[in-house]
Amino acid sequence: MNRIKHYRVAAWLTSLSLMVSMCCGILVTDRASAQSAPAVPPGVNQPVRTSQATYPELTRYATDLTALAHEGRLDPVTGRTAEIRRTVEILSLDSRNNPVLIGEAGPDVAEIAQGLAQRIADGDVPESLRNKHLFSLSLDALAAKAKNSSEFTSRLQAVLAEVESADGQVILFVDQLHQYVGTYAEPIATEAMRKALAQGHLRIVGATTSNAYAQYIAADTSVSDLFQPVKVSDGAADADSTGDQKTDNNSSENSDRNENQFKGDKLSGDLREMIQNAGSHAGRVSLIVQADDLNKLATLLKSNGVRVDGRYAHLGAVKVEAPLSVIQKLAANSNTRYLSVDRRIQSLGHVTATTGADLARNVTTTTAVTSALGVTTTLTTTTVYDGTGVGVAIVDSGLDRIVFSRDFTGENRVDDPYGHGTHVASIAVGNGRIAQGAYTGVAPNANIINLRVLNSQGLGTTSGTLAALDWLLSNHSAYNIRVVNMSLGTPAVDSYRNDPICRAVRKLVNAGIVVAAAAGNNGKNSAGQKVYGQIHCPGNEPSAITVGAANSYGTDARNDDTVTTFSSRGPTRSYWTDAAGVKHYDDLMKPDMVAPGNKIVDAESDHNLLVTQYPQLDASVSNADNRREMKLSGTSMSTPMVAGAAAMLLQANPTLTPNMVKALLMYTAQPLRGFNTFEQGAGELNIEGAMRVARLVRRDFGTSKPIGAPLLTSLVPPVPTTTIAGNTFTWSQGILLGGHYAKGTSLIMKYQPVYALGINVSDGIVVSDGIIVGDDGIIISDGVSVTDGIIVSDGIIVSDDGIIISDGIIVSDDGIIISDGVSLTDGIIVSNGIIVGDGESLLDGIIVSDGIIVSDDGIIISDAYVLAQSAMLGGDDGTPDCPIVPDDGVDYLDY
Repeated sequence: MNRIKHYRVAAWLTSLSLMVSMCCGILVTDRASAQSAPAVPPGVNQPVRTSQATYPELTRYATDLTALAHEGRLDPVTGRTAEIRRTVEILSLDSRNNPVLIGEAGPDVAEIAQGLAQRIADGDVPESLRNKHLFSLSLDALAAKAKNSSEFTSRLQAVLAEVESADGQVILFVDQLHQYVGTYAEPIATEAMRKALAQGHLRIVGATTSNAYAQYIAADTSVSDLFQPVKVSDGAADADSTGDQKTDNNSSENSDRNENQFKGDKLSGDLREMIQNAGSHAGRVSLIVQADDLNKLATLLKSNGVRVDGRYAHLGAVKVEAPLSVIQKLAANSNTRYLSVDRRIQSLGHVTATTGADLARNVTTTTAVTSALGVTTTLTTTTVYDGTGVGVAIVDSGLDRIVFSRDFTGENRVDDPYGHGTHVASIAVGNGRIAQGAYTGVAPNANIINLRVLNSQGLGTTSGTLAALDWLLSNHSAYNIRVVNMSLGTPAVDSYRNDPICRAVRKLVNAGIVVAAAAGNNGKNSAGQKVYGQIHCPGNEPSAITVGAANSYGTDARNDDTVTTFSSRGPTRSYWTDAAGVKHYDDLMKPDMVAPGNKIVDAESDHNLLVTQYPQLDASVSNADNRREMKLSGTSMSTPMVAGAAAMLLQANPTLTPNMVKALLMYTAQPLRGFNTFEQGAGELNIEGAMRVARLVRRDFGTSKPIGAPLLTSLVPPVPTTTIAGNTFTWSQGILLGGHYAKGTSLIMKYQPVYALGINVSDGIVVSDGIIVGDDGIIISDGVSVTDGIIVSDGIIVSDDGIIISDGIIVSDDGIIISDGVSLTDGIIVSNGIIVGDGESLLDGIIVSDGIIVSDDGIIISDAYVLAQSAMLGGDDGTPDCPIVPDDGVDYLDY
């Protein structure tokens, strides 16, 4: 705030011509003073007056950047590929999508506008942006000689009217966006801009500082929902990019483009089944429609009696209620990409000591300093890693202690009447004021963003979750949201390539946000037998960190830890269907890792439904409101431990990408003896080890990184062991890559292209001589051992140092044979000797084919839900609770 005020005064002193504008509410910042003539970009000698007869107001107050680009009068733009690509992507999704560039230096955002204009001029943009004109609006020109705010607003309204009359052919580049719209701008100007944007009549590329965006735009959701921030990196970091770095960046761009491709049939499996079973009694159904351009569907939807209930512009999706009889017609439209049911979402349900957070919390460094007189003194500094400055979004049932809250359930409340969200949030970021800090969260000083998608009964919908993720994409820069916790799930029916929640998660990760997702609580049937293939959505999304549940048996030491019986096991069984009706299963190795999730004691929201219905969940820590603790079990409790760990890593090294955070957590995890990769992933969370490596990762790469370059500041790899509570264990030293497993010190000693934004190795990869090769080149560089031996069930690889499924498995050329004689082939899930094929029934009659247990309206039925709920309430039977520390009622401030 002080910085903004300082530049108001500076601008006023350096530009007397803007004195009037200062009085009428026009903020002039350092960005304005840096551009001597904002209507003319750097590198251009003379302004170009384009189509004055057609656009008289625009040519008076703006410059046609595309005209300059056509004439070759713009300087070449380098090092801005990622920001320009993201801006193009947002503009092309939907007419109500408007990118806003968040950066501190004027020349940087001007470069991005020039780069966009050059791409439009070259035709290197999607069809929806071809032949458009990008005009750079000049604040100086609008404010020059304006006698009062009314005259300024009148000029702005004339420009907006002209843009609207251009029928979508004009895009405005609007620097200092907060001058025109938001709580700082004139109310009349704000309303004019907001209305034009909301109706899709105005397309803009905005630009402003992070402080101004957070203070004046993000605070007004009616405005902020119309924008999607694009973080602009420091231009100096890009200046050193080498040819290899540019190649790597282009590879990321191509990979991201490939990732956006849908697969197979446009209808989800359960939706097609609903249509087939409806017969002549076709009713209506709530759907999620994903499309290339949502506006192009408007006429089709309206003419067929389809009601639009929600728009998620940043995700390219809408929620509709439609007759089943028109579903096939919607699918036949060339603009439609995928149709799926608006499914029901549900919660899945000693921490800092056993995870290693305490060991990584305080880091002391000693430095010798010699004065000019030759006197040497020793300086000792201690850094506390507790998530400070990192925003963690909790997508759940509501919670307390927050910097922002919003409800997406329709109940118009942001507290936690159900009780799940508060418990989850406290594990990740809860403070330690109760019971002498015994229940401190992993990252207790991180900022909480409360996005409530589960209602007072603990249930939500796909559409509500999409609305929350859409908000995150639009506002993550304003609140520095680097981590999202999703302790919830729905059956993983659609392939991650098509599922709307998975695709939304991918967009978050590509935007630089770590997403931690619960694996699910369906690892066994009602007879207590293991069931494979029950990973929930969005845990089946490759870019998410999917977390299963470990059992710590209430002890800090790790030598007795196991995987809980209820934790969902891989592989993922979501699928897409080709034109011949053949299902193609994702078959990814999941979960990625496990963390303690059995009988975890942490915060209890006052008078919540769970404790009201099950009083035994109260942990008897305190009888005072706002000080009670409760115990819950499940992968819902494990997931926030990983989310909190991610916040600590990002505080220690903000340059880490989500893929790097994921890799470091897996590389340093502890493999649990007796459990296979489908049960534990890389192993159990080890924050101490991950933090030790994260602090060593170089921060001087810039936005692009050369393949195989040194990743650490140290020439010697860290010792791959950790000691917790007297128990020393060895790290996994490997990472899961979809259907492959990579191992070796080069994973942390050399930069791997898979660590970049926009990269996913689950599609189109081949293992050759220990190197993973994708469509765009090498994904894992030399020096890493990649499993390339025996392929089991559609691309699931058996590792070099042991069998992934379990010990005692005999492997043959055409599949695998379990030691007790049960065969495993494609499409079959094995449960300790029980074969469960597609559509077959398990012993108790539960259909577990592909993890689909849904009724016609998308609600989970049968006892699978009961089993998951039982796991949350009781955990593993016969195992100890976490230790209980009574609260004395006095706030503990030393955590």
